[in-house]
Amino acid sequence: MEGNPTIMRRSALAAVAAIGSASLLVAGCSKADDNKDDNNTKSAGANAATKDVVNVSTKKGGTVTYEYSDVPDSFDPGNTYYAYMYNLSRLYARPLMTFKPAAGDKGNELVPDLAASAGVPSDGGKTWTYKLRSGLKYQDGTTITSKDVKYAVERSNFARDVLSLGPNYFQQFLAGGDKYKGPYKDKSAKGLKSIETPDDTTVVFKLNRAFQEFDYLVATPQTAPVPQSKDKGIDYVKNIVSSGSYKFQSYDDGKQAVLVRNENWDAKTDPLRKQYPDKIVVNLKVNAETIDKDVQAGNAIDLGGTGVQAATQAQIVTSAEKKANTDNTYGGRLVYMAINTKVKPFDKVECRKAVQYAIDKVSVQTAEGGPIRGDIASTVLPPDIPGYEKSDVYATSGNKGDAAKAKEQLKACGKTAIKTNISARSDRPQEIDAATAIINSLKKVGIDASLKQYPSGKYFTDYAGVPKFTKKQNLGLIMMQWGADWPSGYGFLQQILNGSAIGSSGNTNLSQFDNKDVNSLLGKAIGTEDKTARDALYTEIDKKTMDEAVLVPLTYFKVLLYRPTTYTNLVSTAAFSGQYDYLNIGSTKK
Repeated sequence: MEGNPTIMRRSALAAVAAIGSASLLVAGCSKADDNKDDNNTKSAGANAATKDVVNVSTKKGGTVTYEYSDVPDSFDPGNTYYAYMYNLSRLYARPLMTFKPAAGDKGNELVPDLAASAGVPSDGGKTWTYKLRSGLKYQDGTTITSKDVKYAVERSNFARDVLSLGPNYFQQFLAGGDKYKGPYKDKSAKGLKSIETPDDTTVVFKLNRAFQEFDYLVATPQTAPVPQSKDKGIDYVKNIVSSGSYKFQSYDDGKQAVLVRNENWDAKTDPLRKQYPDKIVVNLKVNAETIDKDVQAGNAIDLGGTGVQAATQAQIVTSAEKKANTDNTYGGRLVYMAINTKVKPFDKVECRKAVQYAIDKVSVQTAEGGPIRGDIASTVLPPDIPGYEKSDVYATSGNKGDAAKAKEQLKACGKTAIKTNISARSDRPQEIDAATAIINSLKKVGIDASLKQYPSGKYFTDYAGVPKFTKKQNLGLIMMQWGADWPSGYGFLQQILNGSAIGSSGNTNLSQFDNKDVNSLLGKAIGTEDKTARDALYTEIDKKTMDEAVLVPLTYFKVLLYRPTTYTNLVSTAAFSGQYDYLNIGSTKK
């Protein structure tokens, strides 16, 4: 999951201040004074929300405001792939399963959401059955049925020419998925035969192979129900029908979304959501430095969850008082640079290895904000993802690059110089700085890379994620940050390494890596019941990928977030790359 972007899955957050003199600080957890409405706060301490919920409160009312420096890929639950949108979408779109609101690794625990219980596997993991909770309603009071879940999966995975932004796991794994054309082209009432709905509360998925982690897959917003009669394809985003605790009051494309309580949401059908604030406002295209100021003033939450800007970080880490209002943790993410294997001369492994040896990773780490923003990386899998094993195939002294080895690989590639382009997101200053550091490293060995900047909201739909575009624009190197779609090796690796994940738009396998051994190992791993054996296969995939030099691991991402003191129920969850869990955040402001 691209995490600003995050499948997922992917960009550590939050301990928040207690309000008023009656604040409680017990075992790292603080409780808000529901009778106070001032900014007189006492910090719960640095990293408090990585251990427990901070500023606990059951107070209802007020407004929770989110701000983001660009626009998200989409608010449509079936057409998004950013971690923060997976997180936010649960307020208005309930998937079959979801993640438990809890701190740190405890947040990785799956719990039933729209479903009454976890999936029941049969046929060795090739068939999965889910029963819906009773009494489920949409915002208009109509009943949610299993057919709506079936339709949601069909539209999100099988109409790639219309909705291309989410992952395509269901298309890859459902029986007959390679032939089904999607509901906009298929006018029959049956739809995809491998998703069965024997009654209005049962949905059965028939797979083409065993998938031992299928409960994680149905935790994506792609299983949140969509009534077919209300679907308008790409324009559904303008009138999303809520199945969650909040609904859209207004949506101004590229500017703002406002959500209010869904009066037909029933707490009896939902043990997770609490519906605390009266209103949730999402402001878009807000200057990144402005967001930092608003967060520190207690007026907003940084929706993207990737952390404060460099200038703000410098102010925070030198102030004991401000640092006490931060959380710094791994986010299950890797910051890396994809090497495009379809753009010459990087179709040759020796040229790719030259890039590996050339880069001064310390300069990249410094550009990103130093060790507080990530440890220097040398593997595909981060340390907090199962299957990680310490390794450094392209080790250099002090991680500062080795020009001699880089030139040696260039010579083996038949080159003395290379001219190429490198892409980065225009609204991410630290990513631009990191790309600039890479450009300086490459120049020393004869690789001339020019920086191309594209907005994050269109990075995958129009630019870096469009193979035809990258070839035409000579984008040999592509800046990327990735988090696990779910906390396993497969949840991290599949969408960036499997050849079957390569798409014509919305592509996240930016290296366009299609290796038969890696593809086979991924398939073998997900069908292996024994977890230890499965994790060993993920380690093997990591090693094979690094041998092929198709991506350059830069840093194991760590987030540094400042917590706004006027918001309640803040908890940093590993499930969403260390972000706050957005499900039950409240406000002490009226």
